[in-house]
Amino acid sequence: MQVDLVIRGGTIVDGSGGDPFEGDVAVAKGRILSVGPSAVIRADEEIDARGHLVTPGFVDIHTHYDGQVTWDNRLLPSSSHGVTTVLMGNCGVGFAPCRPQDRGRLIRLMEGVEDLPEVVLAQGLPWNWESFPEYLDALAARRFDMDVATQVPHAPLRVFAMGERASEREMATAQDRALMARLAREAVAAGALGFGTSRTLNHRASDGSLIPTLNAAEEELTAIGEALCSIGRGVMQLVSDFADLPEELGRLRRVVERSKRPLSLSLLLTNHEPEKWRTVMRWIETCNADGFEVRAQVCGRPTGLLAGFDLSRNPFYMTATFKRLKELPLEERRRALRQSEIRSRVLSETPDPDDWPGTRLLRLWDGMYPLGEHPNYEPSPESNIAAEAARRGVAPEELAYDLMLEQDGQGVLMVPLANFAGGSLDSAGEMLRHPNSIYGLGDGGAHLGFLCDASLPTYMLQYWGRDRKTGRIPLPELVRGLSSDTAHAVGLDDRGLLRPGYRADINIIDFDGLQLGAPRVTHDLPANGIRVIQDASGYAATIVGGAVTYRDGVATGALPGRLVRGAQRRNEAWR
Repeated sequence: MQVDLVIRGGTIVDGSGGDPFEGDVAVAKGRILSVGPSAVIRADEEIDARGHLVTPGFVDIHTHYDGQVTWDNRLLPSSSHGVTTVLMGNCGVGFAPCRPQDRGRLIRLMEGVEDLPEVVLAQGLPWNWESFPEYLDALAARRFDMDVATQVPHAPLRVFAMGERASEREMATAQDRALMARLAREAVAAGALGFGTSRTLNHRASDGSLIPTLNAAEEELTAIGEALCSIGRGVMQLVSDFADLPEELGRLRRVVERSKRPLSLSLLLTNHEPEKWRTVMRWIETCNADGFEVRAQVCGRPTGLLAGFDLSRNPFYMTATFKRLKELPLEERRRALRQSEIRSRVLSETPDPDDWPGTRLLRLWDGMYPLGEHPNYEPSPESNIAAEAARRGVAPEELAYDLMLEQDGQGVLMVPLANFAGGSLDSAGEMLRHPNSIYGLGDGGAHLGFLCDASLPTYMLQYWGRDRKTGRIPLPELVRGLSSDTAHAVGLDDRGLLRPGYRADINIIDFDGLQLGAPRVTHDLPANGIRVIQDASGYAATIVGGAVTYRDGVATGALPGRLVRGAQRRNEAWR
């Protein structure tokens, strides 16, 4: 039998959670033909995978590539971490539907919520759409290094229906609700996988205004959910502060009951309320026991801020001297920061006031840690900047300054805000293992200047699967969580498993050599915008739809990725 590709002799972790086994994977016409013992099969291309893992491609269901997909073909950093499908439109932010007069409003909202600079979006977005189906058509004409899928975001939907009243967060009228419901139904009918919304005070536009969806009434959410129910398609995604927990959970329960659609919600362990997640998880358990499909999207490492001299923010970014240095070319600025006179001046200055909510966190020295050249996301509590500075007999701001000068001026400090209560990831491990949770919150394409959580797949495998001293998660369980669990949660049942008939999205991984790199800044966005990315070593190959997109971490130039329209089923009759 002649096929397109055979991956020979690898250790197959097929995404089902079952035991690994050695064998071959044969691929033809973009689909998996066979998985199992070595067979006499001739192929146009063979890859020797002996000593390597062979896994499904990873499916990341929480990203914000809504803008990047309109100008870029390579969805870095996700595509360099084994991700072969991404889902956008999370947290209620995006760029469709959108009337021309509202473009600036949606740009400012995305800039504030997801840290995508206005100048990048203004230059990069082609705006060759108005309705959501037209946005999908624009994406369908493009090619990528992975598959892309999207949800219809609530904020643009609300602004389209209500105009300025949406930004003022007025209650939607019956007419408004009917229009939003119709538009959501049209979006899902055209290929959106679902609907995303936000109910958190943390989500603000760059002008400080709160996200238009913050206090959307139950009737509004129900109307949109029932629209999805009416065509029997689409998932719902939500992020909430859960400020009034009983009221919010009661509201969401009623929406789930009326919509009869699957719901996933972001769930973090916050430092100030470290046990609240357990209450939410018990509610999720009850929903599932009652026959409603509700999942928690959880993250396996701390979420928070990264600070550095090259990044968008650091403890000194509002000092007068650093603000002047920021205007210098990169290498010139790095040289200046190493000068003792400049160092003394920066350290002596009081930062100017700033209305960015995270500014005060950048000087909480007892909650800040050096990330290191080989990133350590679970540092010991006594390694924080304040404690280490005391041991060295220096001021914490001096230590922070010097640590950021390391790694050729690219040293990074981490300020964990969630999932690190008690100084460990033990509770995060509990969340990861819960039967009603799924891996998420990587935020690929967002928070460009101070985060890079899109590297989560590599971190999960390296740290939770190999390096953590205690509480490691079995490799088959990790691979299932990165592939088939997430794919199934959003209706992409044609991928996420290495089985005949499934899409040939595959990773070949040197597990022992897998290594996550330190965050670094690039200037490869429109308008020379910056973003933080993390490299990884150990991916021998990534394959999308049967085409090799990466070999040993280097892009091949192949762009087999397409827009995925709607839920997908495995072709049972495929041969």
